[in-house]
Amino acid sequence: MPSADPRSGLDPALAGRLKRNEAGLVAVVTQDATSGEVLMQAWMNDEALAATLATRRATYWSRSRDELWVKGLTSGHTQVVREVRLDCDGDTVLLKVDQTGVACHTGDRTCFDSDLLLADPSPATHVHHLSDQQAMERP
Repeated sequence: MPSADPRSGLDPALAGRLKRNEAGLVAVVTQDATSGEVLMQAWMNDEALAATLATRRATYWSRSRDELWVKGLTSGHTQVVREVRLDCDGDTVLLKVDQTGVACHTGDRTCFDSDLLLADPSPATHVHHLSDQQAMERP
């Protein structure tokens, strides 16, 4: 596992808690701070996380361009960061953001808009299922 980059500007205590992949990156899930909608998944290195914490502008590591990427710098589809959380294992960062414009490079609002693999059951089925479950839990 790659270790912290002391040149990144990231607090050493936080850097020590991160579990990076073999490329030195940690996964990031970005969520709309108001609606809770998951907008995208991306990657950060230590420098990107340090920049995000310092500026409140979502900054990622572009694996295709091999460089830092400030969301919206060229597109105008910005993400102002309201909250940053680290998961219990230290291998995923959660950003809660105010999204301006679309989040996905395809033009969709989120990166999860185009391929629904499994849908929620209909509301009537869901209510019926809960009623059955509640009935089984009664003494």
